[in-house]
Amino acid sequence: MTAIPTNVLASVDLGSNSFRLQICENHNGQLKIIDSFKQMVRFAAGLDEQKNLSEESQERALECLAKFGERLRGFQPEQVRVVATNTFRVAKNIGRFIPKAEAALGFPIEVIAGREEARLIYTGVVHTLPPNGDRMLVIDIGGGSTELVLADGAGTIVHSVSLNVGSVRLRERFLHTDPPTPEEQRASREFVGDLLDGSGIDFAAVASAVGVAGTVTSVAARALGLEAYSRDAVHGLVLGRDDIRDANSHWLATPVSEIEGEPCMHPLRAGVIGAGTLILDEIA
Repeated sequence: MTAIPTNVLASVDLGSNSFRLQICENHNGQLKIIDSFKQMVRFAAGLDEQKNLSEESQERALECLAKFGERLRGFQPEQVRVVATNTFRVAKNIGRFIPKAEAALGFPIEVIAGREEARLIYTGVVHTLPPNGDRMLVIDIGGGSTELVLADGAGTIVHSVSLNVGSVRLRERFLHTDPPTPEEQRASREFVGDLLDGSGIDFAAVASAVGVAGTVTSVAARALGLEAYSRDAVHGLVLGRDDIRDANSHWLATPVSEIEGEPCMHPLRAGVIGAGTLILDEIA
């Protein structure tokens, strides 16, 4: 087996909606992405009312982790960090799943707290978008939670919070109809609004906002009219208020079967994109 150079590092992010593997070269602190893999697993969708994971969601996750494990062969433990987020934090039977997941992946899994998740998200953002002297809000809408990080003009985190709402969780709690009824949407907005009001974020102090992850990139791809997803095209795109509102209105009024056929839309994201953009719309 070919040895992996010591300056090559890998990160694995086990989210509630998708799992991601990213491999980088470290050149004196400057990271260059050399490989990236992402797979929708809808892990949070496997939680029942007692917050136990279904066999189906575990099987989807293990299949993905086995693929990641193949790609990580030859890496040493100090070259890989694996972090797991909201669904791993709340699932009652996660203790029985983690040993199987670590065996499939070949590396230990670290279940991180919401604040650490928020800190890592912000660290990733400022790596490519340095502080510009204004207060910046970083937004990550996941499947099971939404992270908000407010930093001052010098790049110091002023406040961070992990809200117990994400695209999968919101859809399963409120948006039962396809497409959702006005009453379901209204209840969703009230719920999200209450969480934002109690988040401790001073939204009036925000000079700029940066969104990461699939909900925001889906809105960006739609705003650009992309026929095929391009990370380079969406990275750094400035979204207007109307871009967010229009995308949200469209996806909340469209049956999932039709959303599945849209460009740049993964079939497993189609069912939750309306919920995700509703959260984004409320934040905006």
